[in-house]
Amino acid sequence: MGESRSNFLTRSIEWLRAGYPTGVPRQDYVALLGILRRKLTEDEVRKIARDLAEQSTSDPITPEDIEAMIKDEVLQTATPEDVVRVSAHLAAGGWPLADPPTE
Repeated sequence: MGESRSNFLTRSIEWLRAGYPTGVPRQDYVALLGILRRKLTEDEVRKIARDLAEQSTSDPITPEDIEAMIKDEVLQTATPEDVVRVSAHLAAGGWPLADPPTE
């Protein structure tokens, strides 16, 4: 992974922590990982999933749980309301929701 991608991944984790200062609730994982997949590689999403699993305290989730969500394509079942709610959390943390313009 190049340095700029590594920096983006680090910033992504920081945005998540800012948007979800008390941790990500289980009901937001599906929409959150779906949104992250728009900007991150599969490996980067898996790295973030592992980090999120390590941080989950109120409703523990394991890396295996998150891997199962990814593998089973549960990510495709997020409701529009879930996406709006999670997008608001990410925006609060500074996540760049708009796709960069193509040149």
